[in-house]
Amino acid sequence: MSQPAVVLPAAVQVVLADANVLYSRVLRDYLLYAAEQEIVNVNWSQQILDDTVEHLMANLAGFTSESARALVDALKETFPDALVEPASEDYQRLAGFALPDEDDRHVIAAALAADARIVCSDNVKHFPPELMSKLGLVVLTPDELFTQLIFSYMPQMVAAHRAAVAAFRQATDQSTIAALRRARAVRTADLMARVLGIDDGQVGTPGSSST
Repeated sequence: MSQPAVVLPAAVQVVLADANVLYSRVLRDYLLYAAEQEIVNVNWSQQILDDTVEHLMANLAGFTSESARALVDALKETFPDALVEPASEDYQRLAGFALPDEDDRHVIAAALAADARIVCSDNVKHFPPELMSKLGLVVLTPDELFTQLIFSYMPQMVAAHRAAVAAFRQATDQSTIAALRRARAVRTADLMARVLGIDDGQVGTPGSSST
């Protein structure tokens, strides 16, 4: 079970993006275009970027090492201040806590290095609530984060959606909303469809993960 959703205040929130969020094209676009709207600040580490492109090369046909370099270079160029690297003191703050997946120790340490408030991840169960609370962090799924952003910053999130549609050849509002559903951002898809006045007959319909 995920932690209770947080209500986003007016101040811009710092978000540490996990690799499973950057892996999905539609989730990545929604998050990055929200950052371009200056309603969140997004961060990641080199290890998170490496994990992202490693899984894309393993699972996405046609995604080559050249594609990986191009994606990482584009992310770094567009968001030059997003890259953080945890220091030893960030890891020391996690000492004594066991994690369901030790690979996520780096993710939490990176969030601390970024002074983030939110870790955005689809693997909510990998982040023990007592540890996150002690560190002043909350973990939100992309669906939880985007839904709250739409409620708090509707014009900016509509602009982020429009940018995501425009960035992908032959994409439409409907196809992008369908991609959100496949990426398990069902509430986001329902809410954005309602905001845009689109009736796709799929309210509340989940789907499988997708890039």
